Amino acid sequence: MSDPSSGTASRLPRARSVPGSKPDGTRVRAYVALGANLGDAAATMAWAVQAIDHLPMVRVRAVSRLYATEPWGVVDQPEFRNAVVAIDVVARGRVPATDPDTVSDPEAAALALLAQLKQIERGAGRRPGRRWGPRELDLDLLVFGRHRISVDRPEPARSVDSEVDPARALRPLVVPHRDAGERLFVLAPLADLAPRLVPPGWATTVATRRDQVAASEPTGSVRAIGTWDAPERRWV
Repeated sequence: MSDPSSGTASRLPRARSVPGSKPDGTRVRAYVALGANLGDAAATMAWAVQAIDHLPMVRVRAVSRLYATEPWGVVDQPEFRNAVVAIDVVARGRVPATDPDTVSDPEAAALALLAQLKQIERGAGRRPGRRWGPRELDLDLLVFGRHRISVDRPEPARSVDSEVDPARALRPLVVPHRDAGERLFVLAPLADLAPRLVPPGWATTVATRRDQVAASEPTGSVRAIGTWDAPERRWV
């Protein structure tokens, strides 16, 4: 893995206004899910939190507990580690169209963020694999403010797995994440950070939905095993 302060993050495209112009932007609260089950998964995810915090126009505001999760979808693989981070993203407002790197609307902002997350996955050694299979690192955009988004993904924002499964390349970015409300390993850490949040299109709060899904899951399938230590920048 590269140093998030000088490697992966520094090579990513930056969202910026034209030099000398006055920034005109809005701050969007977004939530990103992290998962891994290969190598030292917790250490990889802690590195990813730092890498996200070093992205341009992004600041990590809170980190959930670390969860141990029984494999889902493909069960013959190691146990997963899962978490969620809350971030603030500055989405630029009205700026000159001649600046190609400027994020000027929610869809563009979400796609730019997703492309950067996919680059971090690659920096952690993520390799193409089967759906729901083992992962060096998986980063998913769960919620992007109050926005409901469905937009085609440009190549940088596509799943690494699309290299072996071309159909994955055709899947649009959908926010809120289309499966978030069905997966306890997402709902549990998201509820740590935003229990009263009602994502756009949902009928209940995150905490209520977590409890509903937990009632149908085997006991212990998702277990909290660590708390984020901000000074140490890892789960303990």
